Amino acid sequence: MNTIKLRKALESFFMEDIGDQDITSDSIFPKDQLGKGVFIVKESGVLSGLSIIKEAYHLLDSEVEVKLNFKDGDIVEAQTAIAEVYGSVRSILTGERVILNLLQRMSGIATMTNRCVETLNDPAISICDTRKTMPGLRMFDKYAVTSGGGKNHRNGLYDGVMIKDNHISYCGSITKAVEKAREAVGHMVKIEVETESKCEVLEAVDAGADVIMFDNRSPEEVIGFAELVPDPIVTEASGGITLANLATYANTGVQYISLGALTHSVKALDISLQVNEGSKK
Repeated sequence: MNTIKLRKALESFFMEDIGDQDITSDSIFPKDQLGKGVFIVKESGVLSGLSIIKEAYHLLDSEVEVKLNFKDGDIVEAQTAIAEVYGSVRSILTGERVILNLLQRMSGIATMTNRCVETLNDPAISICDTRKTMPGLRMFDKYAVTSGGGKNHRNGLYDGVMIKDNHISYCGSITKAVEKAREAVGHMVKIEVETESKCEVLEAVDAGADVIMFDNRSPEEVIGFAELVPDPIVTEASGGITLANLATYANTGVQYISLGALTHSVKALDISLQVNEGSKK
């Protein structure tokens, strides 16, 4: 993750959570009371977002010491201590919730992505995300996908043209939409077209699309559509694909399968902070 963007995001998250002060911790503990905290994973999964622990605590209190026991992408078992912190009790407790919220969500996304990669079991096809991310958390969500072995689709509306059914309906045809987009954007920007039928696939090919998506198609349809697309054009399957039916899309000939479920409704990985007062270890 970009360090500058990460710090700015963390500043915003802390402003929302802390406001003027952590009234509970500040009223109970003196500034100089020190303690240790250990981040524990309560269930097996794939880790993502560990650098957030360091950046967040250093933003709150530069004297808090952080030791990371693992790296992003590592698979850990339940009851594993993944990181340790030592410093002001106030600072440790003030940063706890924001850090855990991000760490749990990101590790949940990484775990789900890894599960999808393993379930598909087809090295010729990459699992990738979509824009179905939580507003304000896209940078974190997409990074977590890569921690789990997946790839990122476009980051937003600004870095890739994706012509969907509503664009086509308003414009009149795939051909017109691709032509107008090609005239407007530079040569570095790729154009993807969403298709739902053989006719649309062939039109997208003739229009010169760089990427063609097969939307809400069965594995059999995806195989048939992929055979219509020349090798230089990238192919993608999306829509209606879940962990439950993902394995049926192996060996269908596409290069990518995009899954909104990686980010829009993922279960957070259970992680907690266990603390104790005491001397430095």
